[in-house]
Amino acid sequence: MLETLLKKSFQLSEFRIGQKDIISAVLAKKDALAVLPTGGGKSLCYQYPALHHQQLVIVVSPLIALMKDQVASLQKFGINSGCLHSGQNEDEKRAVFAEINKGGAFILYLSPERVQKEGFQKWIKDRQIALFAVDEAHCVSQWGHDFREEYTGLKILKALRPDVPVLALTASATPTVLNDIAKNLDLKKPERLVHGFYRPNLYYQVESCNDDEAKMAWLSQSLTQVQSGRIIIYCGTRKITEDLATLLQKQFSSVGFYHAGLSSKDRTATQQDYAEGKLRILVATNAFGMGIDQPDVRLVVHFQMPANIDSLYQEMGRAGRDNQPSTCLMLYSKKDKGLQSYFIQNSTAPKAIKDSKWRNLEALVEYSEGGECRHSEILTYYKDSQRIRRCGHCDVCAPESERRIAKPVIQKTVTLAKKKKLTSVVDGSPLTELQEFRFQDLRNWRKAKATQLDIPAFVIFGDQTLKELAKKNPTSLDELRYIYGIGEAKIEKYGWDILNVLGNNC
Repeated sequence: MLETLLKKSFQLSEFRIGQKDIISAVLAKKDALAVLPTGGGKSLCYQYPALHHQQLVIVVSPLIALMKDQVASLQKFGINSGCLHSGQNEDEKRAVFAEINKGGAFILYLSPERVQKEGFQKWIKDRQIALFAVDEAHCVSQWGHDFREEYTGLKILKALRPDVPVLALTASATPTVLNDIAKNLDLKKPERLVHGFYRPNLYYQVESCNDDEAKMAWLSQSLTQVQSGRIIIYCGTRKITEDLATLLQKQFSSVGFYHAGLSSKDRTATQQDYAEGKLRILVATNAFGMGIDQPDVRLVVHFQMPANIDSLYQEMGRAGRDNQPSTCLMLYSKKDKGLQSYFIQNSTAPKAIKDSKWRNLEALVEYSEGGECRHSEILTYYKDSQRIRRCGHCDVCAPESERRIAKPVIQKTVTLAKKKKLTSVVDGSPLTELQEFRFQDLRNWRKAKATQLDIPAFVIFGDQTLKELAKKNPTSLDELRYIYGIGEAKIEKYGWDILNVLGNNC
């Protein structure tokens, strides 16, 4: 029984969702693509095989801090482990190899760069190795949200040791990204195991904001409403991160900020203060994320929209790691889309990658403007093994929930920067009775079409597009071109369907 070793070595009474399937696959010497969300217990999936086979498991990890944390945690359980990284001296590295040479179970963490070293490649050829594990495997894919050049050479593992199974692990990856991971790691008929994207303790909420005053009002309300636990506020740029932290420090205590522009010493100190509770509120860019594991984050706010749904999901996943109720609030504005568009336009990536980034951004915009259950849409987007129709704990399913951040009284206050306001192309007036009837018909069509295609409803259209269709009631494909959110590709896919629903098929 797999549970016997689980209890004896890890002091756990049962596996979490998906863990047993993933471990069973690699114990059977199969390559595997495994997706478990942040907090889902990915590390057990490669630690367990080392003890089961009493052999070496090699884990490729992108962060030294993450390696150190994992080793410290394992050593508390008396499990042999170590890491190799640039911050060690030669004596420390020799000590790690000496422990491995004793034989038996050992979990070795190292960077993707070390895999490329000729000496290391010779060393692994004659070792008894139970598993190669590639953590944060989305870094392998150029279609992912955090592609890293140093990951591209990891297919050498399969070339050197085709007899050793490879487990690629990530917290979020679409089917397209998974295909790319399998190709780039040269996996052989990998098992695809996508589990656990449903986080029933998290309340998802998206609020549309016209300007910075509205965002500040929502943010202030959320910080006032959530009185316990830690809080993370994500921003899109370093400047906004620092400016926002300065503003919040005037209203709230224990506020700090974190971004990649800080010195290594300052970043480490900020992380330490946050972990120890000296900082309760942390304003950060996406540089604060990978390897962060604070159990009592009760609120995650996206002050600015991130680049894609993968980033949004991973960053929301910092909340509620202890399975206690927590809230995830995204403050969405058209200006945020402009910022992300600027990043894409100025990217030096090949055209195919930039096109993918545009599609990912549009998907997030549609998710933000969507009107279906937010948890259900996320599960469908990732093709999770579990699907639900309604969650009962998002702003769509449970708008009266006490976990929802209450609407603030928005007053003109200090802004982060004086910028020209963008005028929305969407008519914000309320729907008439006839227009509401059309809108509901369109929503029903969208839901049925999404179910038929097994895609999230927001990938088809967001609510704002459906409302404008209901108001303008187009009578031809040409008139559809003037509707917000509809381009040539969507006219080709859905144009005649829309005209049929509206009763105007010419």
